[in-house]
Amino acid sequence: MARKHRKLSPLEIVQRVLLIPLGAVAMAVALEIFLVPNEVIDGGITGLSIVASELSNVALGIFIFVLNLPFLMIGYKQIGKTFALSTLYGIVVMSVTTALLHHVHPFTEEKILAVLFGGVILGFGIGLVLRYGGSLDGLEIVAILISKKTRISVGQIILFLNVFVFIIAGFVFGWDSAMYSIFTFYIASKVMDIVVQGLDESKSVTIISSEYEEISEAIMERLGRSTTYIYARGGYSREDTQMLYCVVTRLELAKLKSVVHEIDQSAFIAVQNVADVHGGNFEKKAIH
Repeated sequence: MARKHRKLSPLEIVQRVLLIPLGAVAMAVALEIFLVPNEVIDGGITGLSIVASELSNVALGIFIFVLNLPFLMIGYKQIGKTFALSTLYGIVVMSVTTALLHHVHPFTEEKILAVLFGGVILGFGIGLVLRYGGSLDGLEIVAILISKKTRISVGQIILFLNVFVFIIAGFVFGWDSAMYSIFTFYIASKVMDIVVQGLDESKSVTIISSEYEEISEAIMERLGRSTTYIYARGGYSREDTQMLYCVVTRLELAKLKSVVHEIDQSAFIAVQNVADVHGGNFEKKAIH
C-alpha cells in the first residue's frame, strides 16, 4: 500500500500562505532595487533570467516564470505536490513583484553597498521560502534530483552549476560584475543558512573519555542536556569504554567544551552540524 503523505496543519498552511510571499517579495526587492541596476546577478535560474533579460530587453519577471516552469513540472512529479505548489506560489509572487519594481530607482549606485544589502535581503527571502516548504529557483529542484541519484550534496551541486552561470554573467556584464555576483551569492547563502536553521543551529557532539560518567553528570547539571552512552572499544588499547553523545545549540558548544576539559584535558571531542532536531528534552535550557 502506498504511504500517505502527512497533511499540513492549519498553522502550517497559514505560515506558507503568509511567509512564502514575504520571502518572494524580499528577493524581488533585492534584485530590482539593489542588484540588477548595478549589474550584479544571483545564481541559478534567476541569474540566467537576468542575463536573458539584459540581452533581449524582455521583462525579468517573465523570464523568471518561464524558465522555472519546466523545473516546477519535474518537481511536481518527482518531489511532491505540496513542494511544487509552494514553489509555484513563491515564483509567481516574485515575478509579479519584479515587474512592479522594475522602474523604481535603485537605493544605491555603489556596488559594494548593493552587494552587501542586496545579498542580505536576497538570503533572507530565499531562506524564508525554503524554511516554509518552497523554493524560488528551479536549479534547487535539479540539485535535489541529482543528489538523490549520486553521493554529491545539494549544496555542492548548486555551487558547481552556478559556476557556469557566473561565467556567462562575466561575458555579458563584465568580469568585475561576475566577481561581485559571486560575493553576493556567498553573502546570501550565509544569511539563508541562518534563516533556515536559526541562530541556535544545533551541533551533535561525541565525547571519548575515561571519565565519561563524571562528564555526563556535569553536562546534565551545568547545561541541562542529557547524554547517551554508546558502547565502544579502543582500536589501539583494545579496552572497552563508553562514548558520550549529546546535542547542543551552537551557543552552548563553547561551554560544553569547557565543562569537558575541566574534567579531562585529554578528552576527544568530535562536533558535527545537525540540520534539524525534534523530540527529547532538546528545548530545555541550561539550569546553571
